[in-house]
Amino acid sequence: MEEKKLKIALVHDFLVHFGGAEKVLEVLCEMYPEAPIYTLLYDEKEMRGKFSGKDIRTSFLQKFPKFLKKRYRWLLPLMPTAPETFDLRDFDLVISSSGAWSKGIVTRLNTIHISYLHSPMRYAWDSSEEYLRQQNKSKSMNFISRIFLNYIRIWDKVAADRPDYLVANSEYTKTRIKKYYGKESVVIYPPATNDQESNNNDQKNTKYFLIVSRLAPYKKIDMVVGAFNKLELPLIVIGDGPQKKYLESIAGKNVKIIGWQPEEKIRDYYLKSRAFLFAGVDDFGIAPVEAMFYGVPVLAIREGGVMETVIEGETGEFFDAATPEVISDCVRRFIEKEKVYDKQAIIDRAGEFSKERFIRKFKEFLDNITHNA
Repeated sequence: MEEKKLKIALVHDFLVHFGGAEKVLEVLCEMYPEAPIYTLLYDEKEMRGKFSGKDIRTSFLQKFPKFLKKRYRWLLPLMPTAPETFDLRDFDLVISSSGAWSKGIVTRLNTIHISYLHSPMRYAWDSSEEYLRQQNKSKSMNFISRIFLNYIRIWDKVAADRPDYLVANSEYTKTRIKKYYGKESVVIYPPATNDQESNNNDQKNTKYFLIVSRLAPYKKIDMVVGAFNKLELPLIVIGDGPQKKYLESIAGKNVKIIGWQPEEKIRDYYLKSRAFLFAGVDDFGIAPVEAMFYGVPVLAIREGGVMETVIEGETGEFFDAATPEVISDCVRRFIEKEKVYDKQAIIDRAGEFSKERFIRKFKEFLDNITHNA
């Protein structure tokens, strides 16, 4: 089988907001421009022009009323079924980009299915207790939720057996795949930077610290805001999500929650920032590498994929717990040695996680598969 002759499809969990997983899909679309995208739900407005003009094929969930699609977690009982209904019989190769559901597609016997895993389903496995606490339900509802989560875990384990090949976005993810699915995987780091973009950082840094993130509870941004309220240092938070109003309510005068921003403005914020904060445990974490691409040091939780990208004392600092007190101590440590950081060394490190490297590694992986098929 030769790649040029393969009929290829891409499958992605949701196209309802643009984050790290969608950046990976964006590059896969560049690599395979003729491939249609299958996804459970698509919100054109929230995607703000991303993937416009692409052949996007949605599941039956797209037919539900708008108020339900906006609260797509209410559709959770139907989600295991949705990817299984995609008709992929015409394709020789299917690449799923999955943090939850799309790896569960059903393909014909001679179709190659490669699943690029951003994470095993967090709320079904290692974050299940935290997920149940956030639901804030009665004891009886909590009991029902536990039964349902057990069903999701069973489905998720079965779904992980369906791809022919699993690709992990980090060594951390690879370890979790082995633990929860009992499966081996190959690590190909995601395209976090683009060698073709300008990262000229000749501008003088201003005095603010920066966060660029989806504003969701697991990102622990409220803990960073709490730390900066005490430190009384300027912090800018870029992003949107369910926690936005709450973060605005707790932010001190020195903390600005400025919502979604276009990429060119985010670039300017990176260029002028003092350091980048990352408190949530992520399986890779594209945003910290983006910050380093502009020569910005990263202050991050000592856990997850960021341990593979940030070099302590050279490209950033770590803190051991996402609490205001511990984060504050890390910021103080950084300030004491801030002048020691070499911007070019930070930029060089980010270059090891480039778009060009991802494309090369993924094509090498695919060539090896197709030549042996």
